[in-house]
Amino acid sequence: MKRLVVTVACLVLLSLIGIVVDGLRDDVQMSDVGVVLGSKAMPDGTPSDRLRARLDKAAELYRQGMFKHIIVSGGTGIEGVNEAQVMAAYLADRQSIPRAAIFLDEHGNTTEATALNTAAMMKANGLKSALVVTQFFHVSRSRYALRRAGIEKVGSVHATYFEARDLYSLAREIVALPAYWIGVR
Repeated sequence: MKRLVVTVACLVLLSLIGIVVDGLRDDVQMSDVGVVLGSKAMPDGTPSDRLRARLDKAAELYRQGMFKHIIVSGGTGIEGVNEAQVMAAYLADRQSIPRAAIFLDEHGNTTEATALNTAAMMKANGLKSALVVTQFFHVSRSRYALRRAGIEKVGSVHATYFEARDLYSLAREIVALPAYWIGVR
């Protein structure tokens, strides 16, 4: 029994290390589109600090010419505010990104939904490559979901924002990432 506990603990630790290392190792490459995954939007229609960090990173990369379009993906959270609309408004109003460069996925309630919706939008617009922008702990699963949805070339970059909640999110990814690998919905 002791060996089993030690083995499981080692697997969990290795998984944590793998997710952290993969998420912090940015793979920034020229892409057709940047894909910003949603996070909490505040009831007043502003992005949370975490979401703002993702949007700021996407705006920075857009200005550097890393992609010509940005897909913002998010649904309506418990706050009653649509994340994609908040994200688009922030990019246009606060970051001066042209509205024509921003595509909204207002139904990206999950990572999988974002991946499927993004793949459909990209196909409809003749776009082939994506650069996913999210928190470090979410990079591996997001990139995998986009590839599984049919996007072959997917790079990634993490938003530079860390908070205590990331520990919970890391623990969730230890379960969520393998669930994606085996096809659990």
